Amino acid sequence: MPSSSPSSSVNGFIGLSPRRRVQPWARAHRRGNNIVIVGAQWGDEGKGKIIDVLSAGADILVRYQGGHNAGHTVIADGAEFIFHIIPSGLLHRGKVGLIGNGVVIDPKALLEELGRLKARGIEVKRAVKISDQAHVIFPYHQQLDALEEATREGRIGTTGRGIGPCYVDKAARSGIRIADLCNPQAFAERLRTVVEEKNRLLKALYQAPPINYDALRRQYTAYGRQLAPYVVNSVQFLQEAMAQGKRLLFEGAQGTLLDIDHGTYPYVTSSNSTAGGACVGSGAPPTAIDHVIGVVKAYTTRVGEGPLPTEFPDDLMHRIRTKGKEFGATTGRPRRCGWFDAVVGRHAVWVNGCDAVAVTKLDVLDDMLEIQICIAYRDGRRLLKSVPSDTTVLARCRPVYETLPGWRQDTGRAGKVADLPAAARRYLQRIEALLGVPVCLISTGSTREQAFKVGRW
Repeated sequence: MPSSSPSSSVNGFIGLSPRRRVQPWARAHRRGNNIVIVGAQWGDEGKGKIIDVLSAGADILVRYQGGHNAGHTVIADGAEFIFHIIPSGLLHRGKVGLIGNGVVIDPKALLEELGRLKARGIEVKRAVKISDQAHVIFPYHQQLDALEEATREGRIGTTGRGIGPCYVDKAARSGIRIADLCNPQAFAERLRTVVEEKNRLLKALYQAPPINYDALRRQYTAYGRQLAPYVVNSVQFLQEAMAQGKRLLFEGAQGTLLDIDHGTYPYVTSSNSTAGGACVGSGAPPTAIDHVIGVVKAYTTRVGEGPLPTEFPDDLMHRIRTKGKEFGATTGRPRRCGWFDAVVGRHAVWVNGCDAVAVTKLDVLDDMLEIQICIAYRDGRRLLKSVPSDTTVLARCRPVYETLPGWRQDTGRAGKVADLPAAARRYLQRIEALLGVPVCLISTGSTREQAFKVGRW
């Protein structure tokens, strides 16, 4: 077990794992300040709070994928704010939030969110920009989402908000973008073609009633007029910002294990929630990214269907879910909870090239007598140290646990590493050693004040 002395550091972090165990991309702090913040589990890791803390040092906040099926909760000055599409760092004055081309946008939901923020004193017309290349979610996407989930053999656990079908249309080159929505004549022509196609599909497969083209055109043309003042060429916008020395912070929705390529397919979202999606979903070049920070909970959660190897038994599930308030910010669905899974965390570090991780909700484990960490999986006689691509294999895997002592003390008032109980420091050290990267930020509660940076971040 590594020493618990805070003085033995790697790159200025807690860094109690030996230097040789740090991944090669856990490089020293460089001059660049453009950061990607990515979920390193199944989403719901508390990214909203980490984004809020770190966005104080950024100028432009970029949301690069997902839709309004995700939510980031931020508590500032005693008030709770829930962001669904708009970047969640806008509670800091003077910031600009860009909704990138990789996001799929429900205009009605976005306008409602803009209205809520405006009512709470945020100057949204100055602070919010929308990429003209982002795709638009329509009611037929939501209708198809619900119908497909209802008739699917194995449920995925979709929110029914039309996210997947909208991405399907994008890939099939039959989608409608914000640029189209803001051009009434082009929009009317394109919508007519799409509605005719969707009506044939709804009738043939589901015997569902047809879409009313005229009503839909009028409704969404009005949305286009309302959103037009926010719309920009996002590639040009970011290039000009970088030329001016602006600092960028990229935020994704969901988490690494929900990435459509690198997650537990098919129980995934429909976009690339990993750090690589930041460039594709915004128009910023890969050379613009200086650092990637993965966010993990001190335990593990996931919403919806799919395997969760470290899932708690019912009694502990209820206890942690209640204390951690583990209910979806967007849907209110209860989250499934389990012990920290280092196999999943290591996979996320590899895929995203994380420089460091931020650990949230450490306080939820404060009253545990013992804490377990999953260090590998066992599939029959096989020992697996990476996440299997075959989800049926993952579903039958059993976690191999390492048991650590709990700290049985309140961590909510800690303001630095030295304030944490020794057992809590050892737990964080073990996470560092298993993931191969240092911890850069620790959160021990829901408020801004209950978080502290470690090292030079």
